[in-house]
Amino acid sequence: MEQQAKAPPEIQKTAQFLRGGSSGLKNRVGALNGKRLDYFKGKSAIKALLSPAFAKVKGAPKVTSETEAHALLQNVNQYAFYLRVQRGSATGSSSSSPKALQIIPEQMFSPDEYYAWFYEGSQWTTYAGGILMVIIMLAGVMFPLWPPIMRLGVYYLSMGMLGLIGLFFAIAIVRLIFYVITLIVASPGIWIFPQLFADVGFVDSFIPLWEWDLPKKKTKKKKAEKKEKKSAEKLKANGGAFIEEVAAESEDSRPQSRNARVEDVEDDD
Repeated sequence: MEQQAKAPPEIQKTAQFLRGGSSGLKNRVGALNGKRLDYFKGKSAIKALLSPAFAKVKGAPKVTSETEAHALLQNVNQYAFYLRVQRGSATGSSSSSPKALQIIPEQMFSPDEYYAWFYEGSQWTTYAGGILMVIIMLAGVMFPLWPPIMRLGVYYLSMGMLGLIGLFFAIAIVRLIFYVITLIVASPGIWIFPQLFADVGFVDSFIPLWEWDLPKKKTKKKKAEKKEKKSAEKLKANGGAFIEEVAAESEDSRPQSRNARVEDVEDDD
C-alpha cells in the first residue's frame, strides 16, 4: 500500500517487529468480506512493545511506558499497517470458526479494540522458499543427467530412509503385539519403548526400555479444580452458606472428631 511505503523507517521497523514471530503478539484469524485476515487486540500490542525483545530492535524508537507505546501504535495505525475493526459472531457453525470483521471508519488506537493486519511483513522467507522449490524441481527433472556417482548416492540415501521408516513401523507393531500378550498374561500390560510416540528427543524416545501400563496419577492442579468444584456445589446447595468440615488429626493422622463451621459467602453477580 502507498501509505505503508511512505512510513518513516522507525514506523516500518515497529510494524515488522509486531508482524514477526519474535514479538509474541497473539494473532487471531478473522474474516473480512470473505477473506481471512489476522487480527489482534490493542493491549497485546502494548505488551509486545514493552517487552525486552523490542528494546533490542535496531532502528526502532525506544518505549519505556504504556503512554509511549500507545502513541507509537497510534502512529503505526495512521499508515494503515493495521486498521481498527469491529469483531462480530463466528462465520461458521463451530465456535472456533473465524470471527466476522468489519472496518470502523473512525481510526484510532485503543487497548480494548481489535485491529486487523493489512501488512504481511518481510517477504524474504517466502521468496527464498519459492527459489528453493524451483531448484528442487529442476534438479528432479534433470535427474537422468546427473553423474552416475550422484545418482548412486541418492539411491542409497533413499533406501536408507525407507529402511528407517520400515524399522519404525516394525517396532510399533511388535510393541503393540507384546502389549496385548502381556495384557492377558500379566495385567495391566507392559509397553516396550513407552516414550516412542511422545514429544521428546530421538534418544529419549527409547528410554526407558519398558514400562508397566499403570494409570496416570491425577496432578495437584486437577485435584484443586475438583475441590473447588465440590465447594461451589456445596455453596449452591446451601443457598449461600458454605459448610466446611474440619477434622482434628491425631498422631496416627486419623480423624477423631469433626466440627462444623458455618461461613456466610456473598452470592456472585
